[in-house]
Amino acid sequence: MSTVPPRQRAAATSQRRVAFATIIGTTIEWYDFFIYATAAGLIFAHLFFEPAGSQIGLLLSFASVGISFLFRPLGAFLAGHFGDKIGRRAMLVLTLTLMGASTTLIGILPTYETAGILAPVLLLLLRILQGISAGGEWGGAVLMAVEHAPTNRRGRAGAYPQLGVPLGMLLASGMMALMTGVISPGEQFVAWGWRVPFLVSFVLIVVGYFIRRSVDESPVFEEIAQKKAQTRVPILVLFKKHWLLVLIAALVFAGNNAAGYMTTGGFLQAYMTDPEGPVGFTRTQVLLAVSFGAVMWFAFTLLSGVVADKIGRKRTYQIGFVSQLLCIFPLFWLVNSASLPLLYLAFALFAVGLGFSYGPQAALYSELFPASVRFSGVSISYAFGAILGGAFAPMIATALVQATGGTDAVAWYLVGLTAISLVAVSLVRDRSGIDLSISNQAEQEVGALVFDKRTAAQPVPQDAL
Repeated sequence: MSTVPPRQRAAATSQRRVAFATIIGTTIEWYDFFIYATAAGLIFAHLFFEPAGSQIGLLLSFASVGISFLFRPLGAFLAGHFGDKIGRRAMLVLTLTLMGASTTLIGILPTYETAGILAPVLLLLLRILQGISAGGEWGGAVLMAVEHAPTNRRGRAGAYPQLGVPLGMLLASGMMALMTGVISPGEQFVAWGWRVPFLVSFVLIVVGYFIRRSVDESPVFEEIAQKKAQTRVPILVLFKKHWLLVLIAALVFAGNNAAGYMTTGGFLQAYMTDPEGPVGFTRTQVLLAVSFGAVMWFAFTLLSGVVADKIGRKRTYQIGFVSQLLCIFPLFWLVNSASLPLLYLAFALFAVGLGFSYGPQAALYSELFPASVRFSGVSISYAFGAILGGAFAPMIATALVQATGGTDAVAWYLVGLTAISLVAVSLVRDRSGIDLSISNQAEQEVGALVFDKRTAAQPVPQDAL
């Protein structure tokens, strides 16, 4: 017979349910997001932007990927406002439903050949809805995971929703590889095969909806609601008191997001499958290699959560960014070798930095912001970081290759953003283990940045950080 008290067993069961729900939900959400990015790199230039020509059409296709990022802050504002007022769980269900509906509708869109200019217009509108959904999704998922977790396991718990990104990429790349290599190769993929991965989203969303409805609300929000301590307009409070923290937190994310979107945003897929380019892999070869890279990214993201609980979020981040800096040029050297084994090695090496600079993010962000505006703070910082980093990274990289004829300029672009993120994370204070409850609001309000020397005992000016 178990000697563990019933209350402790119930808490452990609840934490496992939350972990499972956040992983499944974010995986489905990011599958939808990456299916679009992959299709943009492989097929959308031909299907929706063909009159612009091959080069401009590819730039427009990648621009459509980036446009959704511009609407992520809107999703973050809305989800943050209502997440801080009515709860985390309701926002998670809503964002998942919106993303699934948008993705499914893309699967039945007419192309430019049959609908003319209406086709790309509808495509962009649905991509904007995906951006709004993605902007609201992340904050709710990470807070559900971190706020449910024991203090000494927040890094690991926060890594669970982060796993949804490599899992979503794995699922998206695997699904596309199945279509291009087995079910609808060649012209069949162009004619109808590309639609299937989008339509599959409907089934996934139904599963994710019921899983997310089954989890308990965050205990931190339950305490806020019980004490009626909701902030009337969380966004205004956030920017009035913590605008600098939002900016620095956004810069922390920019370097990882830009580097990650070299693969998840479709740039490398398009570059390596260009029949006139220096590499010349097939679509299926590249998609399988990206799937392998996603597995490696998953492993290092999970490992980074464990490491972050042992040595702290900040130090884990710094290890990740230094690794990323060291691997950026080798990534492109190995890709340009046109050797398939070396391509797998490139993705494996690059995954170390990506994982260690992504896994600790949920715990780091959650511990930076006060309870009353935490949903708004983590969501908006993440959304702005995505704009500064990955939004137009594939388009910028494509333009640099077209302008210079090589990938060195792309590598320097990523080195610059990674260096900025390394400096930014060095400016935040590691607050591992801080009490996240609303009753500890005074301590949470101060000291998140290394140059903020205030303590909770001191009054907080109205124009404070």
